Amino acid sequence: MTVSRLPSATLSLKQYLQRQKVLAIYRNMLRTIRQVPAEEDRKYLTDWAREEFKRNKTASNQDAIRMMITQASKHLEELQKSIALAQS
Repeated sequence: MTVSRLPSATLSLKQYLQRQKVLAIYRNMLRTIRQVPAEEDRKYLTDWAREEFKRNKTASNQDAIRMMITQASKHLEELQKSIALAQS
């Protein structure tokens, strides 16, 4: 019987790729929020994004994570469109 040298907390390839996707969305969300002109709106959106990502940090169901990634991507697109319209 062979014993794996990897720690038990090692992510599978699928989990690693999902994690990278989530982090990319989070970074893009924060970058996009920085473009919001009103400071209090920026603070509200930053707090909201951080809280949502923190709240879902412990999710482990792959289907639920995929759904959350889709929702976060849609929120990011809506925010980007809103900012683009505001700057026009």
